[in-house]
Parts: sequence; C-alpha cells; structure tokens
Amino acid sequence: MCLGIPGRIIEITDPANFLAKVDVSGVRRVISIRLLENDPPAPDDWVLVHVGFAMAKIDETEALLTLAAVQKLGDAYTDEIQALDSSVIL
Repeated sequence: MCLGIPGRIIEITDPANFLAKVDVSGVRRVISIRLLENDPPAPDDWVLVHVGFAMAKIDETEALLTLAAVQKLGDAYTDEIQALDSSVIL
C-alpha cells in the first residue's frame, strides 16, 4: 500500500530544480516540489508527500489529523516511513 503522508517543509534546497527538504515524522529527505510550481511551498508549510513528490499543500490542522490517522494503520504507516527513509532524489 502506498500512502500520502504529511510532511513539513524544512528548507528549499534547490529552487531551480524544485527540490526541498521535508520532515515526515522525524525522517528528513529531499523531495521534489515541481508538481506545486504554480503555488510553491515555503519553509514551515505542510505538504502531502507521496513517492518523493509533494502532491499538495495542506494546512497544519489537516496535516496533524492525517498523521494521527495514518499512524493507526500500523504496518502500512511503518512501511511508508521506511520507504521514505531509504529513498533518495537525485
């Protein structure tokens, strides 16, 4: 199962290539924000992350509620966090 998990933008690492560092439940990774180029996120914005891409901007309340819900999924949530932890965007 693949999930979209909320993450908070830590910094925009490469604006020219639409890359940003995101924190997803303590895991920090560089992700692509290219799909949001018409409304780019800024540091401290929350985004929905799926397979290394920010899919949508979301507000903090929605992010925290979604995190609480997906954490209840147990293995599916753990698997998604492990996949994010081992992924690298080049």
